[in-house]
Amino acid sequence: MIRHLDISNFALIDSLSIDFENGFSVITGETGAGKSILLGALGFVLGERADSGVMLDETKKCVVEATFSIDDERLKPFFDENDIDYDSECVLRRELTTSRKSRAFINDTPVSLQQIKELGSQLVDIHSQHDSLLLTNSEFQLKLLDDAADNIPLLIEYQKVYRSYIFCLNELKHLREISEKNVAENDFLAFQLDELVKSNLQDDEYEDVTRRLEVLENAEEVKTLLAQSANMLQESEMSILEQLNELKSNVEHLKKFMPQAESYAERIESTRIELKDIAHDIDSLQDSTQFDQDSLETLQERFDLIQRLMLKHHVSDYAGLLEIRAELSGKVSAFANIDGQVAEKEKELKKIKVELARLAKSLSDRRLDAKKTFERSVTEIIRQLAMPHGVFEIECSRLDDFTSVGLDKVCFMFSANKGVAPDEMSRVASGGELSRLMLAIKAVAAEKNYIPTLVFDEIDTGVSGEVASRLGDIMKLMGERLQLVSITHLPQVASKAKRHFFVFKDNSGEKTHSNIRQLAMDERVAEIAKMLSNDKITPEALKAAEVLLRN
Repeated sequence: MIRHLDISNFALIDSLSIDFENGFSVITGETGAGKSILLGALGFVLGERADSGVMLDETKKCVVEATFSIDDERLKPFFDENDIDYDSECVLRRELTTSRKSRAFINDTPVSLQQIKELGSQLVDIHSQHDSLLLTNSEFQLKLLDDAADNIPLLIEYQKVYRSYIFCLNELKHLREISEKNVAENDFLAFQLDELVKSNLQDDEYEDVTRRLEVLENAEEVKTLLAQSANMLQESEMSILEQLNELKSNVEHLKKFMPQAESYAERIESTRIELKDIAHDIDSLQDSTQFDQDSLETLQERFDLIQRLMLKHHVSDYAGLLEIRAELSGKVSAFANIDGQVAEKEKELKKIKVELARLAKSLSDRRLDAKKTFERSVTEIIRQLAMPHGVFEIECSRLDDFTSVGLDKVCFMFSANKGVAPDEMSRVASGGELSRLMLAIKAVAAEKNYIPTLVFDEIDTGVSGEVASRLGDIMKLMGERLQLVSITHLPQVASKAKRHFFVFKDNSGEKTHSNIRQLAMDERVAEIAKMLSNDKITPEALKAAEVLLRN
């Protein structure tokens, strides 16, 4: 439940702190004082989006912080899954910077808006006036029945499996589309792969073919250059090697006169040996370099084939062509195994559906078990609220396929008149009746304590007199099961609360600010007297207020 709320620079609120306790509390105040602003701030810290003009002072950031007691094992999985420290005291904080950047924190850990909203929805249920219209929505009706059936943990488990079911279903659909629609494309890919495979492309082949082709195309020139080189090195009368021999002999004689000449002789000998090796290699190249028309044509054909394939597949180098071959091979192999993949995915889907059907049945069984008690309890409450012949029923039907909430569809049925069969609530219930029905349903759901804090924003609109008093009694009873905070304009309701907060405008400064304070008993008497007598405190109104508070 919520223990403390701090609000800074939000709408008309400059700085405000409120301490809450368990039980039933009411908030009253004159129109425009800021009661709805409080709800707006609470909604903001729970993850709702803020209006563009929410900041009172554009030069300061807006901060709303709420402290909760959350000694509830059902909340631990959220903290574990999101890697947030769990403690019995939890602090939610939302900030809006001067640049309109929103930040959210849970126990000082930065989180996304979705994360704080997910946790907030499990901590507080805020019911505003327009939410009564949701009562005619089938999905909202099913949610209320699930609350009454205490189905939330089971529903979370079901929805995890349902997400797997949808993912698997989409994968299977994709595989089948590939199998059914891409046959022609695969034939074309297989044709392209076959052409590349038959080409028998080898690693580094293109470079080798290019080099060999260049040699063959210039064989005569190459052979001439090799012959000239061989002649210069050792075949002519004054060949380089012959001259080196003579040079070495001269230097050998110099050693008698110049000791350093010995190193020269060694270096000359080293050069002579190196040049002799080169001469031997050139002789070998001469022998192997022959102009061969057949070899030239074969290499030219191979070169042309590779060039054509590179052009066809839009690649600029040989490595790219090999990558294309590998890619085509992967695609064709994948397609060749598509039937096996489809079979495996069908098997996986069947297994998931069995588990999903089991969980859906559990949900349905629990809903049907809760249905009769839910109908009876709501009917009992609405008959206390000026609908003595009111009847509330739930019509359940089964859907043909799984949804995110199971296989059930519900429709709330209602009749306010004796002898009239219940009909769809959306067709027969007035606005005032919807509000009372919503209160009755929330009161029944409160017995399960599915959310620790419930906030009503003038759910009692359109109610007065004895009905208002009964409505207050119901809220008081709800406050014994959970923390209930209600914004009200009815003195009968305000008098039933354990605590009474008063919202007012402070005009003492340069700007109007909204503020709130908890009323002492004598202040409560005066406030309820004002509510009874249209803001005029009369002796009669004070006595009536005292009677209401005593009762």
